[in-house]
Amino acid sequence: MNLDHRTPEHLKYMIEAIITKLKMATAAAMRPDAFSLDSYDDVRDIYELVMSKDRFSINEMEAIVSELGQLRNKA
Repeated sequence: MNLDHRTPEHLKYMIEAIITKLKMATAAAMRPDAFSLDSYDDVRDIYELVMSKDRFSINEMEAIVSELGQLRNKA
């Protein structure tokens, strides 16, 4: 998939892939529709980091979830 194009579909794909890879128990809090295209580049950075590693420490997981939480749309 060519993620160079900033589309809602690509953003959704990356968020879902991060949730799946991290097996996040808090997946409901990270709904793809909670992110705007304004955060696309930051989400892509996180996506690329998550996809590049096989394992994550608890501290890394907490940092990733925290960063995603900060990128979510404020409702």
